Amino acid sequence: MASILKVQDLTKTYKSGSKNLTVLKNVNFEIEKGTSFSIVGPSGSGKTTLLGLCAGLDRASSGKVVLNGHALETLNEDQRAAVRNQNVGFVFQNFQLLPTLTALENVMVPMELRKEKNIRARSLELLDRVGLADRHDHYPTQLSGGEQQRISIARAFSNQPEILFADEPTGNLDEETSEKVEELLFSLNKEAGTTLILVTHDLELANKTNRIIRIKGGQVVFDSELANTETSI
Repeated sequence: MASILKVQDLTKTYKSGSKNLTVLKNVNFEIEKGTSFSIVGPSGSGKTTLLGLCAGLDRASSGKVVLNGHALETLNEDQRAAVRNQNVGFVFQNFQLLPTLTALENVMVPMELRKEKNIRARSLELLDRVGLADRHDHYPTQLSGGEQQRISIARAFSNQPEILFADEPTGNLDEETSEKVEELLFSLNKEAGTTLILVTHDLELANKTNRIIRIKGGQVVFDSELANTETSI
């Protein structure tokens, strides 16, 4: 199966006062298209930083990220944005919906930016798929946390992404709502053939994915595919 994401010797260092702070160090992995993948680890371990580098939201200090054939380190900011627009969907813990837009308008935004056609009809179809077609004219403040996350999932799939990055997608939800959101993520992942990459503290959620890596101190200390277990999950 073809690779959709390849990370090679990835390192990220920030300037902290007079010292350098290394958040990630020599991270390596490769992900096949259509699979699901979890990044776990304690707070401050570098999980979200790794996700941002993989998605081209930030630039690594050294190393390589190849996203669906695009070597991100060779691209400028505008070029990386174009790669994201064509290939990537995002789901965040705090939903990131635009408060002045209705549910329908939030889903339509990515398609409008891409100047696509029939966007209203397609957005309504996506809202129906996540069970919220009847709430299309509601604003985020009129929706529950679970409903907002389902809207954000519909929006994430509106550009038919090759790869979906989800950063703690159930972190702000109760157990029952989390289960519904998880089911939705995995069913859409399977139906659309989208690669799903999760950053999560929830080991039960992580264990539902095809592969897990654990980050600790900026390094990969566990990879379920390679069974390179220096520590347990």
